[in-house]
This record gives sequence, C-alpha cells and structure tokens, in this order.
Amino acid sequence: MSTVLSEPLASPALRPAARPGHDLRIEPFAAPLGAEVVGLDLSRPLADERFAPIVDAHLRHHVLVFRDQRITPDEQIAFSRRFGPLQIHVLRQFQLAGHPEILVVSNIKEGGQPIGLGDAGHYWHSDLSYKERPSLGSMLLARELPEEGGDTLFANMHLAYDTLPRSLRDAVEGRRAEHSYLAKYEELRRRSPWRPALSPEQIAEVKPVEHPIVRTHPGNGRKALFVGEHFTTRIVGLPDDESRDLLDRLFAHSVRPEHVYRHAWQPHDMVFWDNRSVIHLAAGCPDHMRRRLERTTIEGDVPV
Repeated sequence: MSTVLSEPLASPALRPAARPGHDLRIEPFAAPLGAEVVGLDLSRPLADERFAPIVDAHLRHHVLVFRDQRITPDEQIAFSRRFGPLQIHVLRQFQLAGHPEILVVSNIKEGGQPIGLGDAGHYWHSDLSYKERPSLGSMLLARELPEEGGDTLFANMHLAYDTLPRSLRDAVEGRRAEHSYLAKYEELRRRSPWRPALSPEQIAEVKPVEHPIVRTHPGNGRKALFVGEHFTTRIVGLPDDESRDLLDRLFAHSVRPEHVYRHAWQPHDMVFWDNRSVIHLAAGCPDHMRRRLERTTIEGDVPV
C-alpha cells in the first residue's frame, strides 16, 4: 500500500476513515493528494454501503483513480449522477453523440474535423469555475492514450491556502474575484486548430461571475483557494495593476511542486477530481499521437 500522508480534517461533518470491506480498498498515494480505488468494477451495480466510502475518500483525497474501467457512456453517466446533477459544456460541438452529458477531449480529427476539444486544460483551472454554480467534480475516462505524454497535474488548493504567507492571506481574505470562460478563449483559438468560434448564444451562456477567492468546502469544511490562471481575470475592487500582481502571486503559490500530484494515465483509467479542492493542468502530448478521453461534470454549490 502507498504511504499515507497526514492531512488534518477541519470539519466533524467528514466521517472517520471508512472501512470499505470486502475487496474495495482506498490506497492513498505518496503525494500531496490522490488515492486509488481498488477492487471496484463500475460496470456492475454499486450498493450504497460500497458507494459511501468513495464519497468519503473523495472528500479526503480530492483525486480518485479507478483503474481498468471498461464501462459504457451510460455507465459513466449513471455513476457520475450519484454525486449530483450533470452540467452540459458550452461547446456542444464536442458532445459524445447521443450523450450530451459527455464532453469528448481529443486531438483526433475525422474527415478533417476535430471530434473533441484538443487543447483542454492548457492552463491551470477548476472546471466551470466561470458558472454561478461551479462544478463539484469531473470524471475523465481514458478511451485512447498516446504512447508518450498526456499526463494531468493536480494541485491541492487546501494546502495552497494552508501554506499562504500571512501577508498574502490577509490580502485576499474576504475578497472576490471574477471568472470568465472567455478570458483566454481567443488566445487559444489563435494557437489551436480545435477551438471553434462561439455563437452569440454560447457567449451569452458564459457571462462572467464573481466568487470568493477563499471558499469553504461544503463537504469537508476546509478552506481552499479558488482561483486559476485560465478563468480568473481580476480581483474585484482593486486597481488593475494590484489585482494582476496579487493574482500572479496566488497562481504561482498554488502550483508549487509540494502541492502537486502528477497523474500518468493508464489504459481505461477513470479519474474523479474535486473542482472545489484542486486545480488541474494537461501536460500535453505530441500532436501526431492520438488521445481521446470522455468527461462528465457534476454540478456543485454556489461558493461561500
């Protein structure tokens, strides 16, 4: 079993470590976050008593890895829905046919057209932080992997908050920041063959929102930074230069190596991360190597 890293629990609402029983085990990584769920086949019915330890593990470890999940889109959707309603991504062009709940993340082209979003995760971010009710979590299932590259990095935003220098913590306490899906969209379009132009209807769907810079996690009671370089544009109420400087310092602090787990994908991995606790980044892979993953996104609460 991997080494267990000590991590304080700030809320009595978080139950003590569950004892899954039978063949289901939670094996924490020797990393600042993350654990593997062993002995679970998501193509089979999952009883409530076996589901509860997964909920607990997600709150404790923030990133869960399920190996060798040979499941259908319907099975991925059904498991995701046990955590809450699913959110539909604004880029409906990249929905899986017949399954609008699934976003295809891929660099593959068919008939000269991309089948999915090929540059997803280029900047550190929390999925759908630009929505009034940002994501609780995302589940990403590996369907086709490149021979090299393609890793995903996750940064623990509870640790990022806990280790903030006092001056920086005082500077952000009680402040709010704007999040916008459009923040880097045109920049990415100039660099990427995968990004389509947005329609007026799509633009209207992703109006900027404001969220607290420090949020309290509704499931474990712990505070976390809630900013990311992709979607967080400015700190409300500060001059632009002060806002930019403060955000840059927060971004740099959040992704220090001691806060980060790097996931090297294996065939049929499904990774479930908590968008309230982590930000993530795609490391990228050579363009000529095929990569295809399928993502469901679970709706969360209004951050407080």
